[in-house]
Amino acid sequence: MAPRHLMRLDLIFKDEHDVAPLVRQTLARGRDDIVNELIASGLKGRGGAGFPTGLKWKLTADAPGDEKYVICNADEGEPGTFKDREILMRVPEKVLAGMAVCAKVIGARQGFIYLRGEYRFLRAQLQQVIDGFHAVLDEAGLPFRIEIFMGSGAYICGEESALFESMEGQRGEPRNKPPYPTQCGFRNAPTVINNVETLAHTYSIFKYGAEKFRDLGVQDSRGSKVFSVSGDTPVPGIYELEFGMTLQRFVEDFGDGDTKAVQVGGASGFCVPRKRFERTIIGYQGKLTGTSLPTGGSMMLFNSSRSMYNVLHNYLEFFVEESCGQCTPCRVGTQQLLRGIEGVKRGELSSATLDALLDLAETMRLTAKCGLGQSVANSFASIVENFREEMIY
Repeated sequence: MAPRHLMRLDLIFKDEHDVAPLVRQTLARGRDDIVNELIASGLKGRGGAGFPTGLKWKLTADAPGDEKYVICNADEGEPGTFKDREILMRVPEKVLAGMAVCAKVIGARQGFIYLRGEYRFLRAQLQQVIDGFHAVLDEAGLPFRIEIFMGSGAYICGEESALFESMEGQRGEPRNKPPYPTQCGFRNAPTVINNVETLAHTYSIFKYGAEKFRDLGVQDSRGSKVFSVSGDTPVPGIYELEFGMTLQRFVEDFGDGDTKAVQVGGASGFCVPRKRFERTIIGYQGKLTGTSLPTGGSMMLFNSSRSMYNVLHNYLEFFVEESCGQCTPCRVGTQQLLRGIEGVKRGELSSATLDALLDLAETMRLTAKCGLGQSVANSFASIVENFREEMIY
């Protein structure tokens, strides 16, 4: 059963048979020409942070250093997200092409795909594609090689600096910033790190042009986005749609007629209640009317049969388990939030405790070292504030 109203796009997963010619053609272009087209397209990172891709490549190209690296972040660990796996299974050449062009721009000779430990089953197939792609690079005269680096299943290693630590044989813990990866990344060298979907989008831009990509989406949210749709929906799966749609429109197509909340962006994202569907737009913050919410790709729908207390409890258990423990706000804060809602639910703590827990979550947002601890407040505050009665009774 296909969505009823939304136009499903087919840029990412479209079968392409001209990868080698396109790679050779793009590599023959000047570095500034390539970067300017990426900047003109408005492409932003599809991992959730939304940093402009062309600017990231330019900053790394301009950074001093004899050794530079390109890394594809395929550590898809956000609960409810499974789109990058599908991209690597169906159109891995597009990702490799994006890495190769990036290598040309920044002057890198080595690239890595940091593959999630649970995706080990993809390794043999992906390695075969990489081996064939190296022949294309040889024909194009680009001295660039791509290796697969297997992760070990740690959620924190999806954070770029923790990923670097993991690749260097250290415990996966986030680094202090600045410096940023464009200046000091893997092995302390300037590094471009993009996620799987971002790199696949660069292929479409190089083939069809910045203008066609920019025509999709709205204002500060240009292009298409691949969504992993799950939960209480009759049509779960992976869909490529334009940025800028309202959540109401999304629910009309993917909901079961009784959607009371949508978790946008996985456990680290925001829970939007039914009353705010019409005013919430899926996209990056900018000049959009209403509330704009970026998403790494996970869209989980919940109907009236679901306990939002149980949803929040599940998220907090996940964060307690996945916290690297390096900083106190995250290590202690996640545990206290979990114990707090359990105490309120059992009646051992008053409902006023929820206000104190909201203050704690906000403190974590401001003081935690990395995105894991900072983002706990997103789901916690949005669920507690919108479904407070379900935390008590």
